[in-house]
Amino acid sequence: MTVETNSFDDKAEEASAKVKKAAKAAVDSAAETAQQRLNEAIDLADRNFREAAKRIEQVMREGMEQFRNRAEPYTESASQQIDEAQKYVVERIKQRPVIATLAGLGIGLLLGLLMANRSDK
Repeated sequence: MTVETNSFDDKAEEASAKVKKAAKAAVDSAAETAQQRLNEAIDLADRNFREAAKRIEQVMREGMEQFRNRAEPYTESASQQIDEAQKYVVERIKQRPVIATLAGLGIGLLLGLLMANRSDK
């Protein structure tokens, strides 16, 4: 009976070793498949992110272009108004330089007093 028991134990060990090998191979295969799928998912996410970034960049460019086109008439108008105001002020200063100087001194004095009051608080 000892021989039969040893034979049975040997067969059980062989079967156990085969099962362990098969299980290890299955686990390795599953891990490899999971790694491949993870890599594919990462590549897909990367492509989607890059495409989304390109679309966002395009939308931003179009928005800025529209903003420039809409703002252009206003900037031209403001520039013209500033030029006209500058010419008006220069003409008035040339006509009455003493009054302009006194007005400038008065405004400077007023601003100085206002700023001195703020620093005291």
